[in-house]
Amino acid sequence: MTTTGTTLVIGATGTTGSRTAAQLTAAGHRVRAAGRRAAPVAGAEPVLFDWYDSATHAAALDGVDRVYLVPPVGDPDPAATMLAFLGQARTAGVHRAVLLSSSAIPEGGPAVGTVHRALPDLFDQWAVLRPSWFMQNFIGTHLHARSIRDEGVIRTATGTGRVGFVDADDIAAVAVRALTDEQAPNTDLVLTGPEALGYDDIAAIITEVTGRAVVHHRLSYEQLRDRLTTQLPMEFAAMLAGMDRAIAGGAEDRITDTVQRLTGRPPRSFQALLRRQLPNGS
Repeated sequence: MTTTGTTLVIGATGTTGSRTAAQLTAAGHRVRAAGRRAAPVAGAEPVLFDWYDSATHAAALDGVDRVYLVPPVGDPDPAATMLAFLGQARTAGVHRAVLLSSSAIPEGGPAVGTVHRALPDLFDQWAVLRPSWFMQNFIGTHLHARSIRDEGVIRTATGTGRVGFVDADDIAAVAVRALTDEQAPNTDLVLTGPEALGYDDIAAIITEVTGRAVVHHRLSYEQLRDRLTTQLPMEFAAMLAGMDRAIAGGAEDRITDTVQRLTGRPPRSFQALLRRQLPNGS
């Protein structure tokens, strides 16, 4: 892989941004690590960046020729904020943009789907990453991870529906190729792991690897929505419960060969992720 110019990684301390920045710097690429606190990122130049503070945008873009875009978290309509920035980025000399979206959001769909639709008209070199649900949702600080730790329970409205859960490290590996390969993908890329799993399967795998009993409690859409509303804004809670309902209907029951095609190696399994994270089974 040849060394590129400078890549601006937005959300450089987040789940995929931190991994993308780390993999880029490990491969010898120059990285500007953007975040609201300009936190130090090994091997990268930290820079202050806030989607909602345009005064931070020019310095972040100075000398940058490609950008990894993580949309503002929790914004149901990020297009206005993001498209203004992307126009500025193009004027500043950015020629390649890789956008993080979701397998659940098609081009022209809600939220970041509007940005997806606009990207090819803004940049000659581009890609939209549309990963399935992150395997990392079951570790760390995610709602599922907390209920697993606190109660040994995963609660969903997915029924027997299956998901091609994907490792965030594999998302980052595809992002690096999309950012640095001589030819940009110039398409959207649906990213999954090696198998589609139901939440019953996930609970069984966690139990097997960690030795701690975990069970999947199946809720109705309404039960999940009402439960989430105690922790999240109602509109967001309804959206999340609706995604579970879509999974129950088979919307995410698929696997793709994207990780293999772009990285040259197969995607990692959920078992492999758990064993890497929990080498002592705890």
